[in-house]
Amino acid sequence: MKKLFTAILVVVAAMSLSSCSYNSMVQMDENVKGKWGAVQAQYQRRSDLIPNLVATVKGAANFEKSTLTDVINARAKATSVQVDPTKLTPESIKAFQAAQGQLSTALGKLMVVTENYPQLKSNENFLGLQAQIEGTENRITVARKDFNDAVQEYNTKIRSFPANITAKMFSFTEKGYFQAEASAATAPKVQF
Repeated sequence: MKKLFTAILVVVAAMSLSSCSYNSMVQMDENVKGKWGAVQAQYQRRSDLIPNLVATVKGAANFEKSTLTDVINARAKATSVQVDPTKLTPESIKAFQAAQGQLSTALGKLMVVTENYPQLKSNENFLGLQAQIEGTENRITVARKDFNDAVQEYNTKIRSFPANITAKMFSFTEKGYFQAEASAATAPKVQF
């Protein structure tokens, strides 16, 4: 009789966990991790293109060394910041984003400065790399949006009743979002 009661209790407990969204929370958590992997892949793609870009710029022009050094240092810092997919806290996302933001700023400065070098602008290798980096920046934007969408769905689920009870029981915690860069709040000045 005790075994039958225990078996029934186990079945009821499993069904109640299922009805409280445990399985869907696990699926959403894995989706967030997968989207995070896509974000990291795009940032890695950009990071892999940078040494070729720097070498091309270095070889094609007597270029400003400080600009190249800034790009190289920002790349090193950006690749050193790693975020564990199981700990996608707002703080860890912010640290990752800050390091990547510094690299974006350095790359932007590099692209602006190259405008002063006509022989570089006509270099096919440089133009190809520039197009690849621009395409990668677009891919990063899409991957970040997909990640934020997955995080929103997950966070909404774990905060909704009765799923929030199950989430607390099994330590499902809120994930962090990518935020707009601080510089995005200020419109750029265009002068002719």
